[in-house]
Amino acid sequence: MKPRGILFDWGGVFTVGTFDGRMVRNTARRFGLEEKEVARAYFAEVQRLELGAWSLPRFWSYFSRALGLDAPYADFEALFLASVAPRREMYELLAAIPAEVTVGLLSNNYPVISDYLRAGEGFDRFDAVFFSNEEGVKKPDARAFELALERMGLPAGEVLFVDDHPDNVAAADALGFLTHRFEATEPFVRELRERGIALPTAPRRP
Repeated sequence: MKPRGILFDWGGVFTVGTFDGRMVRNTARRFGLEEKEVARAYFAEVQRLELGAWSLPRFWSYFSRALGLDAPYADFEALFLASVAPRREMYELLAAIPAEVTVGLLSNNYPVISDYLRAGEGFDRFDAVFFSNEEGVKKPDARAFELALERMGLPAGEVLFVDDHPDNVAAADALGFLTHRFEATEPFVRELRERGIALPTAPRRP
């Protein structure tokens, strides 16, 4: 079936690897810490960022204490933003999706990063945007999907949901979406073509 809309995840689809994984690695390297120690502290409270309960400075206040660090917030924010690793060929693909296809973004995301994305490459192609930190609910909660559909103005059965996380794909399946579990750009491009979406330009190989 040819979808009338495509609803994308961001991290792991438009980024190389996950943002969280890169953030943990970068923090460990920057401050000479063990990745396991950083991951334990990071994942213990990062959901507060995802749900908008904490600002990024508030998270750094907690995170720096948990890791025994004495560094200014500005250094942490720079490290946070530097942990974004765009998957360039997916941004090229995004630009090539025909205008008649409604494109949405449904992302469990964080303060500062959501603003960074809004000001960045290709963002104007999204017709509807849902960031968990701005809405107070995140995938795989059905309410997140329902809000995204409302903004796209389409029923689930006419929307292809694209995510790298199996739990989110399973949740979308249960709600009646068409789904694609993202692993690489080329298989996704093939599926779009097979579903009847014309792509005037092919994205570069990574």
